[in-house]
Amino acid sequence: MAYPGIWANSYGQMYQGAPGNNNNYAQSSQYPPSAQTSQQAPIPANGQAEYGAQYYATQGHYPNYHNNYYVSSTQPALTATSGSQVTYQLQEPPNEAIGEIKYTIDDTDRRRAGKKSKKRDTENGDSEIERVFIWDLDETIIIFHSLLTSSYAQRYGKDTNATLQLGLRMEELIFNLADNHLFFNDLEECDQVHCDDVAADDNGQDLANYNFQTDGFRTANAAGAICLGPGVRGGVDWMRKLAFRYRRIKELYDTFKDNIPELLSSPVGEAWRQLRTEIDQNTDNWCALALKALGLIHNRPGCVNIMVTTTQLVPAIAKCMLYELGPVFNIDNVYSATKIGKESCFERIIQRFGKNVTYVCVGDGREEEIAAKTHNVPFWPISTHNDLMALHQALELEYL
Repeated sequence: MAYPGIWANSYGQMYQGAPGNNNNYAQSSQYPPSAQTSQQAPIPANGQAEYGAQYYATQGHYPNYHNNYYVSSTQPALTATSGSQVTYQLQEPPNEAIGEIKYTIDDTDRRRAGKKSKKRDTENGDSEIERVFIWDLDETIIIFHSLLTSSYAQRYGKDTNATLQLGLRMEELIFNLADNHLFFNDLEECDQVHCDDVAADDNGQDLANYNFQTDGFRTANAAGAICLGPGVRGGVDWMRKLAFRYRRIKELYDTFKDNIPELLSSPVGEAWRQLRTEIDQNTDNWCALALKALGLIHNRPGCVNIMVTTTQLVPAIAKCMLYELGPVFNIDNVYSATKIGKESCFERIIQRFGKNVTYVCVGDGREEEIAAKTHNVPFWPISTHNDLMALHQALELEYL
């Protein structure tokens, strides 16, 4: 079933109508565009980007939104001033741009044939969801992989060795948390797409005094026990112990997602605080910009944030905790595409929420863009800080 609506091309311009129907495309100037990434000004190698400092100096929101948001398709989205420091500003559009806006996603919802189904899954409040935002994780919400490859440093004129060390320190924290608290040593070869994929094997036993170290699960793994995928059953006892581990992960996530230092030891907690500060400074508050958009969605009735990442599930959960994404991502809304790919994850999400829900995909990679296009889901590309700022602005005025 096709989903008519707004489509964003690779330049961040939004189109109206079903993808592939050129007769239904509206002029790009009629819609709130995202950042025009292909036309933005280059960043000098020795420049110091100051997105965060300027962004948070605007009293937590965007004043004069109508004067700053709309960017002419013939103008670059960013301008750079001369000197050793670089500042970024959204261009002022022609005055008539605002009056030309005709449709938003809400309008396309109202024009759809038929009424929204009331028979969707009622678990976890899914039946009340009307709009689902599907997010990629690395290089969309957080900066991690590009720290390790030094691509972020090269792009934004940062110290490559310093950013590499930040990435290595965060990688160590991620795997320490995953190994010491989230059973990654046990589950690395038993990866799941979702935490509830083995929930059917859980008999509900109280885990308060359960000893995971001596229950024999690791011995079975070392002896060559086979990790089977969802829907396939191995030994009943072994599968039950596997389910216990994922239930315990969910409990830890829900308990400590708002206060990760409480889970970590005191020295590690302090090291984490310092590292997060240094990463924010060196990435010009990238994660904080993403969190502002995520927070708007999380607090909007009828909307939900869903994560689809190519990271294995347990390390992905560790990343969510260490980058403080827990308040905007329920653990039930985290999917790993490592085993099945993002397109299959999208299919699962659409089956979960139904075909009458509006979906929007936010990401930086080709894989999520193809998955979105396959399912006729609007795609908002993220490649710069400006893209995140434009997304926040579009959400603030409810164009998405």
